[in-house]
Amino acid sequence: MGHRHGSGTGLRHAEAVIVERYPQLLRLAYLVLPPDLDRHSRLLRAHRAVQHSLRAAGRRAAQGEDPLAAVRAEVVRHAAGRLRGPLPPWVWGLRMWPSAEGLDEEARRLTGLTPYARAAWVLRRFEGLDEEAVAAVLEQAGAADPTGEVRAARAAASGPGAALAAPGAAAAAGAEPASPAGPGGGAGARPERETILHPADVHTRPTDLLLRRTRVRAAWGIAAVLLLAAGLTRATAGPDTALPAPYAGSPVARAALDPVRLVRVPAQAWSDTGRVDFTAWPARGARTGDRTLLARALGTWASPTSATVVTTAPTASAEPPEHPPQLLFAGDPGPGTAVVVFHDADRIVRYTERGGRRSLDIARTDDANVTTAAAVTLTRDAGTARRLLAPWIVTAGVRDLTAPGGPVRTLPIGPDGTVTTELPPEAGDGPGDGAAGRAKGGGCGPRPVLEVASSPRIVEKHSFLLADLGGLLPVHLTYTPPVEGSDVPPARQPREATGSAALARWAQESCALGEVDGRAVRAVNLWDFAVTELPESAGRAVWSCTRATHWSGRGDVRIRLRPPAGDSLAVAHAESTAACGRFGQHVLAATLWRAPSGRGYQLAAGSREVAEISATGSLTTRTPGRTLAVPAPAAPAPPAVLTARLHSGAVITALDARGGGRD
Repeated sequence: MGHRHGSGTGLRHAEAVIVERYPQLLRLAYLVLPPDLDRHSRLLRAHRAVQHSLRAAGRRAAQGEDPLAAVRAEVVRHAAGRLRGPLPPWVWGLRMWPSAEGLDEEARRLTGLTPYARAAWVLRRFEGLDEEAVAAVLEQAGAADPTGEVRAARAAASGPGAALAAPGAAAAAGAEPASPAGPGGGAGARPERETILHPADVHTRPTDLLLRRTRVRAAWGIAAVLLLAAGLTRATAGPDTALPAPYAGSPVARAALDPVRLVRVPAQAWSDTGRVDFTAWPARGARTGDRTLLARALGTWASPTSATVVTTAPTASAEPPEHPPQLLFAGDPGPGTAVVVFHDADRIVRYTERGGRRSLDIARTDDANVTTAAAVTLTRDAGTARRLLAPWIVTAGVRDLTAPGGPVRTLPIGPDGTVTTELPPEAGDGPGDGAAGRAKGGGCGPRPVLEVASSPRIVEKHSFLLADLGGLLPVHLTYTPPVEGSDVPPARQPREATGSAALARWAQESCALGEVDGRAVRAVNLWDFAVTELPESAGRAVWSCTRATHWSGRGDVRIRLRPPAGDSLAVAHAESTAACGRFGQHVLAATLWRAPSGRGYQLAAGSREVAEISATGSLTTRTPGRTLAVPAPAAPAPPAVLTARLHSGAVITALDARGGGRD
């Protein structure tokens, strides 16, 4: 039975728990927070949740509760509550994200769960608590149905690789067992489940190196002007009520909405920097000096009204800026349409005014580069799109992806860096095109794509393709050709899809782009990983894997078999997988194929490292090499199980909706 402590003692015990277990508590808060936040904001809010738990947890501990349980409950309460801010802690000039590579994968696994169910999952998997103890923490944190949240977490744990840790299993995982320090394992208790998978260790990168020295010098001059203006304003007016809460009461936050403080990059900065992405874009457009328009855009971003259409790309955050964003464009790209584009570290935000209506479109830009930061869509109208090109783009043209032998029609680039291009049939129109413009699949008519070339000042003879798939940013198309021969060739990297072979293959697979969500995807690579001779002398078929890489890092893949005549055959589809990417270069795929004679065959093929393919179950066979083609068992036999042995000795399974392709 607990005993009552003084308030000071309770605070000290709670503080000791937070200091000793800060990484584990930070992980708890990070994974409970909404998964649609960007990594930087999520990390800062996780720190805030842990640090703000001290006082309430101290009061609980002073009333006799276990300090560790009290701190956990308060961390969950803060992380699961309504997001407000920006509030401290603040970080200026840096973007941060956890160095633990698997942490965001764990966060994506919890998408769809409530905050309390996510907390239950973390407490069971990483902290080793039993379900009764987890339910008690959730009840203290304010969950309406703690038992139901625990059940939901248990159901989520049934997915691949998500098994919950049973209490007492720490030793099996290489962790030291907990050693109690008083009743209930108080502030001195060792962590029940040690792991390096926490967000306390971080990576950082700068956000605004280009203008830092210039802005510091200018800040002193601006500060004097602002002090004088502030004095005059306070002499004639009361408190500023025009800014949305909580900005009106926070000088630091107010600065993020001040048009004067917007980051503006010099026009030629892109040609003399080692970071060629959105941070090197200058501010362009005829209204970059229109403070009234800029103030409306910033104010709408900070506090959109119910009449404002706000469209966020999947996993993108609509949080207001925590520091002055970078201005990329402000102008009138179409009659009666005003557009402002901001860059805020890992986000692009487009503000549009048209016909008295306002809209916001927000997309992620994590790790953008010379190709994925090459263009932004300003407007879509009547089958055309107006785009702002990167300052390093020197030529632009449009070509039909379904006609590889067709010419490239040169497009004039305006003095403000904009071009007008045709839209594919399924792309949306209007300023709020993030959702309406999503590719819907279906038909496969002409598909205009943008072919642009970079300036030789940053890279020589570099042209690449950009496809409009309905998002704020066009999608970069690449191609990886097949390797043939008995020896194990070196791995090939994706290359630009502007060569004749790449264009011919993309023409055959262009319908696949209709299945891609252009709001979330930054690049699509078509990888021809194997070529096989079809039975009955039916010709050669190409096995391909189309990988759509999301801005969040997730990858979705589709395997197809392209026979010498006719359409490609769908073989497999997998989401959130490393397959067909940099960290998943070993692939095996299998399908049933019917020859012109009507006879069925089991086909399979693997990537360059595959040495042998085996089938078990309804079909038993083993074939050396990278391809397999044998008569299929008569219906209604169940599907055979296909595996492949690599030259290294590892074994991989055939890719399907459950994953596969990994040893």
